[in-house]
Amino acid sequence: MLRRIALTAALLGTVAALPVSAADNPPVQIDIKAQAFQPAEITVPADVKVELHVVNADDLPAEFESYDLGREIVVPAHGQVKVFIGPLKAGRYRFFNDFHQESEGYVVVK
Repeated sequence: MLRRIALTAALLGTVAALPVSAADNPPVQIDIKAQAFQPAEITVPADVKVELHVVNADDLPAEFESYDLGREIVVPAHGQVKVFIGPLKAGRYRFFNDFHQESEGYVVVK
């Protein structure tokens, strides 16, 4: 009996030590309106994979691009895309609309 309790405790400790996955966190949404990202800054946890939903409300396509995140994807006019990022170390990561480069935002990882 004590052996079974010790084994169960050891297994629970192993499960508790596993990293948090994207399934444990809801997707984060970024909207594109008037060629601008809203919000322009999002905060996500460090060391986990995060699902971003990029929703374009504009009549023109946009391109979610980030050298820092290694991502580049066209978001059709009035369309949306899913982008997975991470796991990332703590820091600040820039993204921008390659079709309208004045439009930029940041992923802050804590």
